Amino acid sequence: MNAEPQKPDTPDAAPAAPAAAEAAAAPGAEARLAELEARHAEVADAYLRSKAEAENIRRRAEEEIAKARKFAVESFAESLLPVKDSLEAAIAIQSATPEQLLEGVHATLRQLTAALERHKVVAIAPPTGTKFDPHQHQAISVVPADQDANTVVAVLQKGYLIAERVLRPALVTVAAPK
Repeated sequence: MNAEPQKPDTPDAAPAAPAAAEAAAAPGAEARLAELEARHAEVADAYLRSKAEAENIRRRAEEEIAKARKFAVESFAESLLPVKDSLEAAIAIQSATPEQLLEGVHATLRQLTAALERHKVVAIAPPTGTKFDPHQHQAISVVPADQDANTVVAVLQKGYLIAERVLRPALVTVAAPK
């Protein structure tokens, strides 16, 4: 009687159990892998579509900015055309009297003023005695005057604001300190 345990006939008998377990699990793992690959493809597609859409939006925005720059003065120029027409009409009248010409010039000036105001171009013409403001006024000279120091004595040339930003400062003379 031999008491030795019997050895398996095949040397692979022990590893066959994990292989059988892998074979049984393989259909589930392959299904999971296929599911993850499909999800990855969806996400990649969505990413590429989003990237393309963002690129299209950026390109359209650049085109709109370029158009805005190119045609920014279109509205302003359109409002100045009646002023040009009035000046040309005045020049075309050979027999106009000085009074008629002056009346036409005043009407044309009103047209021009209205066109400028429509586009937020407003005159800076500080009244005498106004405190000198270096942000809106440019002092041409300082003169002795019977008013407070650093106040406007006279406006030599109007200044202009465009949408509350100084386009051209008013040229003024300022009262000298006493």
